[in-house]
Amino acid sequence: MPASWIADPDAPGDVYGVYHFRRALDLRAAPSRFVVHVSADNRYRLFVNGTSVASGPQRSDVPHWRYETVDLAPFLRAGRNVLAAEVWNWGAYRPVAQCGTRTGFLVQGDGAAEAAANTGPGWKVLRDSAYRPIPISFADVRGYYAAPPGENVDGAAYPWGWERVDYDDARWRTIATGAGGGVIGRVQLYGVGDLGAPGTAPWQLQPRTIPPMEEAPVRFASVRRAQGVSAGDAFLRGTGALVIPARTRATLLLDNGQLTNAYPVVETSGGAGSSITLTYAEALRDAQGRKGNRDSVEGKTIAGVRDVVRPGGGAERRRFRALWFRTYRYVQLDVETAAEPLSVHDVSGVFTGYPLVERARFASDLPWLADMWRMNWRGARLDAWETYFDTPYYEQLQYVGDTRVQSLISLYVGGDARLMREAIVQFDRSRLPEGITQSRYPSCLVQIIPPFSLIWVAMVHDYWMHRDEPAFVRALLPGVRGVLAWYERHVDSTGMVGPTPWWNYVDWTPAWRNGVPPGADRGHSAMTSLLFVYALQRAAQMEDSLGLPAEGSRERALAARITAAVRARTWRPARGLFADAPDSASFSQQTNVMAVLSGAVPAAERRTVMERVLADTTLVRASYYYGFYVLEALREAGLGERYVEQLAPWRGMLALGLTTTPETPEPTRSDSHAWSAHPNYGLLATVLGVRPSAPGFRRVRVAPSLGPLHRAEGRVPHPLGDVEVRLERVGATGVRGEVTLPAGLSGTFVWRGREAPLHAGRQEIRL
Repeated sequence: MPASWIADPDAPGDVYGVYHFRRALDLRAAPSRFVVHVSADNRYRLFVNGTSVASGPQRSDVPHWRYETVDLAPFLRAGRNVLAAEVWNWGAYRPVAQCGTRTGFLVQGDGAAEAAANTGPGWKVLRDSAYRPIPISFADVRGYYAAPPGENVDGAAYPWGWERVDYDDARWRTIATGAGGGVIGRVQLYGVGDLGAPGTAPWQLQPRTIPPMEEAPVRFASVRRAQGVSAGDAFLRGTGALVIPARTRATLLLDNGQLTNAYPVVETSGGAGSSITLTYAEALRDAQGRKGNRDSVEGKTIAGVRDVVRPGGGAERRRFRALWFRTYRYVQLDVETAAEPLSVHDVSGVFTGYPLVERARFASDLPWLADMWRMNWRGARLDAWETYFDTPYYEQLQYVGDTRVQSLISLYVGGDARLMREAIVQFDRSRLPEGITQSRYPSCLVQIIPPFSLIWVAMVHDYWMHRDEPAFVRALLPGVRGVLAWYERHVDSTGMVGPTPWWNYVDWTPAWRNGVPPGADRGHSAMTSLLFVYALQRAAQMEDSLGLPAEGSRERALAARITAAVRARTWRPARGLFADAPDSASFSQQTNVMAVLSGAVPAAERRTVMERVLADTTLVRASYYYGFYVLEALREAGLGERYVEQLAPWRGMLALGLTTTPETPEPTRSDSHAWSAHPNYGLLATVLGVRPSAPGFRRVRVAPSLGPLHRAEGRVPHPLGDVEVRLERVGATGVRGEVTLPAGLSGTFVWRGREAPLHAGRQEIRL
């Protein structure tokens, strides 16, 4: 019979809870194939004979709930086998990014041979009373927090060995048919054929679209402080236990050496009545709340997200692993024992993240750029999981503005477009009936930042330029038009975008309240109007290429009218710059950069305008995030040679001991915002100058801007292979080197206005 969604019949479906499910399978022989499809709400981890084999489901929304497809054959054997799953629901404490409807678990065999694994009557369930949530407040982390709660785990109540074959589950509740039996809905999986009657459960299931997350052991680099106990290298390696005597308080500060995302793991024995509090932080703070140099711990304390482990005694070695990963460089253990000593055998982590591989490389004669590259790449990795994150410590939410920058890093450094593709689709699905996207998605709380919808249009254009999937992009055009139509309805008699509702955030800068530029709320913001033009122009290019030139012509004409209105009302000849709004005395880098990128500044004047943008210290300054657009405008204005000199703030990050890129300049809430990691894209796309010159990256343009560098080389992943570039200066104005293109790719090399054709294979360059 087909599978059913199941749950603990004695527990409400919408409250916090951790559940264990088991099913014994007797097999006559070890199978060569045993494929099942698995899902849960909120999350699960699946075990076969005690071995973890899958986790999920891939983060999405309820109308597109995901399931994983797993071949269990390598873990099965002849005779008795046990499928076991840990399923949890955060209930009222769920992270903002977590959608869901109620606690549930599902296994559906792929065919008749696997039908014995189907969830339904015969499965067993136990609600684990060992777990309690630890809510995390704004005060705990000194900032907005939207990620999961901490975990308080009581080892005395935990069902040790529940996932193993030899565990006795005789007292567990057996799922049964009928009222209150634990069956909560029939299922149909979309994407694998007809597997039964139409679904009666609320989850509309679709197959996973991205690979499983990477998991790898990670160990702490050093012990920075110890009180009440001494710890040496053996403990850090996991080869020597710490013994905390009875009735003792001890504190241990561990340093990972760099920021990471990992599932914390603590292994103990003994210690009945003891407790271990683990506090996780990106950095420590001094008495004034300042982080300062991240390598320094002297005079500083820790606060933040925390878990509590109560080992519960027992002579056997017990291994606690958190349900959810934590983000940390520093972890403090505060241990308090009762009448029995506690042995802590190991404290470590299991790194997790989207399996991005560093395919690109960049090297030059400026050594600190290599350190910056590593810092940026680490930040990009920590902010890529089943969705992109703005920050893994505080929010774990996928915002459009962050995601566009992160996607370009994934494309250029990892050569991987799958997470970008999924993000584009998710934002399209988030659109409101009136057309615009939500600012972040998936999310159980609706937040709307209208300018981010325009950034989403640019993100679709990025994909169109870098991946040859016209059918995919064409399917997104109705959503693109919906966004543009929403903004068009807000263009008023001035020809500019008038008042718009919701949060019109553009950039974090102290001069703009809540990141909103002048005029964005009450109307006639030059920044908002020019961002609309920027999106219209990119939409028009896609419409033309995909066979809809009439739409493209209309969008270009609208862009031209808005541009003319912005120039007429906000261009100030005396300053040679655009004001932020017609009635505003404010001038910003952001508005003038967007004027360059949207073509509101004529080509002959762009260089002059961008030189003013860089030189005029009275302008509202762009943040690290909007620095991406500043650097893109530099290149657009023919000032790419100044790219490297603009990276001084990143050298400052390294001097502060940062190992990932921060959200903002000091004082920053978050040390892990990949929107600030964009120089890894710029080193490849502007300094080496490798960019697509035709949709789908069907042709390449290599137009380097070496600036102060005498030598630069690198590799850029391309769908057909790798683009290799090696260059060095010759005299004051010349360049020589070589470019290698993969088979099937051709293009152009450009240097100071001179061009040379490029063909597949290796070729020498001398201009």
